[in-house]
Amino acid sequence: MSISMTVLEEIIREAGALALTYFNDLKKTDINKKAPRDFVTAADIAVEAFLKEKLTTKYPQFGFWGEESGKTDNQAQRWIVDPIDGTHSFAKGQYFWSISVALEIDGEIVFGGIYVPAVDDYYCAQKDKGSWKNGAVTRVSNETDLGDSMIATGFACLRSYLKDNNLERFCRIAQKTTGQRRFGSVAHDLCMVADGQVDAFWEQELNLYDVAAGALIAKEAGASVTDFKGNDGIFPKQILATNNKILDQLLPLM
Repeated sequence: MSISMTVLEEIIREAGALALTYFNDLKKTDINKKAPRDFVTAADIAVEAFLKEKLTTKYPQFGFWGEESGKTDNQAQRWIVDPIDGTHSFAKGQYFWSISVALEIDGEIVFGGIYVPAVDDYYCAQKDKGSWKNGAVTRVSNETDLGDSMIATGFACLRSYLKDNNLERFCRIAQKTTGQRRFGSVAHDLCMVADGQVDAFWEQELNLYDVAAGALIAKEAGASVTDFKGNDGIFPKQILATNNKILDQLLPLM
């Protein structure tokens, strides 16, 4: 695999700078809905187009799958991109949104890069080589007691149509933990597990482009990444990332 971590950081940070031009002038940014409660902005479209052009020009051997533009040829080896994860937060002028880029080779995520432009934090990981935030190695927290843990979650934007909408699960877990957070960007949430800012994160009814990069970054920082039954792997429909020390305490509540 011949990719340059430095080049990829430059490309993803450039995409972040482009996103900030829209974020800093939201009154002039088109904000629409793809479906009820599912937002898309002009920034989503522009950032994805930028990443698609840059990544496929630099690495033409890889295909591309973006949330907004869909899939190109060569999906066996592909970039998986969410141009703005947390679009609703973005559209409200909040800081909890991110740009997520992963590289998947034959079904395995081998690179993940996530940039949080509003706070200028860049996270990245390579499979079996580690995880970093702004150039420093990241590690999960050392918390061993669920009762003292801070847990993050999210709710599918179309949850009103779901029989299992995460509300009952949230109420069970909230009673057992010290703090609960709902930030609004799955990719950023997974990075915060990697960085020890939260001790665990779970969500459901996602897509691979939501979690691919963040799951690798968390795993390479020492996190467990499973479904709600504890099976290892990246399961977008059920993802539970923990510091690997409170997993057994959380699973009965899932």
